[in-house]
Amino acid sequence: MKFNKKYTLDFAEKILKIDSPSGFTSNAISFLQKEAKRLGFKTSVTQKGNLIIEVEGKSKEARGVCAHTDTLGLMVRSIKADGKLAVTKVGGPIMNTLDSEYCRIYTRDGKIYTGTILSTSPSIHVHKDATTLARNEDTMEIRIDEVVKTKEDVEKLGIMNGDFIAIETKTEITPSGFIKSRFLDDKLSVAILFSVLEHISKNKIKLAKKTYFMITVYEEVGHGGAWIPEDIKELLGVDMGCIGTDLACTEYDVSICAKDSSGPYDYQMTSKLIDIAKKEKLNYAVDIYPMYGSDVSTALSSSNNIKGALIGPGVHASHGMERSHIQAVEASVKLLFEYLK
Repeated sequence: MKFNKKYTLDFAEKILKIDSPSGFTSNAISFLQKEAKRLGFKTSVTQKGNLIIEVEGKSKEARGVCAHTDTLGLMVRSIKADGKLAVTKVGGPIMNTLDSEYCRIYTRDGKIYTGTILSTSPSIHVHKDATTLARNEDTMEIRIDEVVKTKEDVEKLGIMNGDFIAIETKTEITPSGFIKSRFLDDKLSVAILFSVLEHISKNKIKLAKKTYFMITVYEEVGHGGAWIPEDIKELLGVDMGCIGTDLACTEYDVSICAKDSSGPYDYQMTSKLIDIAKKEKLNYAVDIYPMYGSDVSTALSSSNNIKGALIGPGVHASHGMERSHIQAVEASVKLLFEYLK
C-alpha cells in the first residue's frame, strides 16, 4: 500500500489535541465517529462509549482490530484551604514528569480553567526539599490560573471534587520525522487505524473478512476491551511498542508483542504477523513486555472465545514525554493493512 503520511500525521495532531483522560472521552469519540462516517463507514457507540466502525469484507467471518483513545490524566481529589487542588491519578502517569506541566480543569457545568501541576515544595528559594521531595499524589497539586485564595473562591468557579484534569500534550512533529507528545499511547495507534481506513475508503478496497475497527475508552484503567462484538473470532490490538532494557524495539520499528504480563499472545497470529513483516521488508521487532497489558489481554481474560495478538509503533519514555518516529508509524500501518487485506 502507499502510505499517506500527510493524512496520518495531520490526523494524529488533531486527535492529540482533544483531551480524553479515561472516563472523559466523549469529545474524542465524537470526532472519530464523524471522521469514520466521512470516510463512508457504518459506526456505532457502545453503552461503555467505545466506537465500533464496521468494514465489510469478502467473507462474513468477523475479526476485530482495536486501539484506545483514552489517556492518562488526573481528577480533583479535594479543594485545599488555600485554593489549590489536591489530585488523584487516572491511570498510571509518572508523577515526576508532571511537575510544572500545564493542565486544564473541566467542570461538570462545562467550564474549562487552566492551571499548572506543581509539587507542594515548588520553590528552591523557599523549600529545602524542593529538589528531593518525592513526587506523588500527596505531594502534587494544581495551581489554578484564577484569582482564588480560599476553598470557597474555587467552589464559586464551579470546580468540585471529581472534576477531570487533562495534561497538556506539548505535541510536536520535527522535520527529522519524530513525533513528540504525551499520549502517543495510544492516540498514535488510533491514527494508524484511521490511516488504514482512509486507504480502504480512498481505493475502494474490500478486505478479506468483515472487520470491526474498535476505539476503546477505558484501556488505561484496565477494562477497555472487556466487551467485544460476539461474532469476532480474532482480535488484533494496536498499542505502543516499549523501548528499553532487554527489548529489541526502537522508535523506528513496528513492535510485535509475543507475550505481556497476561501471558503469550496467539502463536499462529503472531507468527503470521512476523512472516508479513519479513515479506514486506518492514522495520520490526519481536518483544516480551513483562509490565504491560492491552485491550486484547483484557478481552481474553473476559471470557471472549477469541485468538489475540498485539502490534504497535515503538514509543520511547512511555507514560512520560513520549516519542516515536514516522518510520515506526509507516511500518505499523503497512503491517496492519497487509494483515487485514
